[in-house]
Amino acid sequence: MFETLGSLTASPWIYVVVAVSVVLDVFLPVLPSGVLVITAAAAAAAAGAAGPVGVPAQVPDILALLVIAATSSVLGDMAAFRLARRGGARLDRAIARSRRLTRAHDRLGTALARGGGALVVIARFAPAGRSVVSLGAGKTHRKVMEFLPWSVLAGMAWAGYSVALGYFGTQWLGAAWLGTAVSVVALFAAGALAAFVIRRPVPTAAASAA
Repeated sequence: MFETLGSLTASPWIYVVVAVSVVLDVFLPVLPSGVLVITAAAAAAAAGAAGPVGVPAQVPDILALLVIAATSSVLGDMAAFRLARRGGARLDRAIARSRRLTRAHDRLGTALARGGGALVVIARFAPAGRSVVSLGAGKTHRKVMEFLPWSVLAGMAWAGYSVALGYFGTQWLGAAWLGTAVSVVALFAAGALAAFVIRRPVPTAAASAA
């Protein structure tokens, strides 16, 4: 797998693949968008370490990768948000069958309105958390300006973390494949921690007053 991704990072098409993967994984969380971003960042670090000789194009560019990953994340969030907000009987039935999305309705309806949008940022790192939050926020008819700023912050945080893992991991470990492997483990660890945080029960008013 790493060999296939490595050959892809040598082409400018890596930007297109990353953008499409990040946009679509809000609907298909199984897409390895985080792995793609990390691998591309690791390739950029390896190219920089090799110097300009033999790497004239410097593909991928680390800044372009960061901007594309963050922007695509926001675009995907807003697509899911708009889809869920417009709703429809079919979408309602699909959400009703999902315990995750049903719980998201209850939690997000008040959390986002009270400015608790940090949940959007945390959920961006959790497996399928981005899908739950974006669809849940749309389904509960949150205002765009209640959701969009947090989506932007979440996209920037996730993209920055993923790019930093691949880039600095490769610089510190000295090998692109090793830096990528360790960084992917670190990304999954962050996802597990985020999933734990957002699954914690929400304190009730009575419990808070006690």
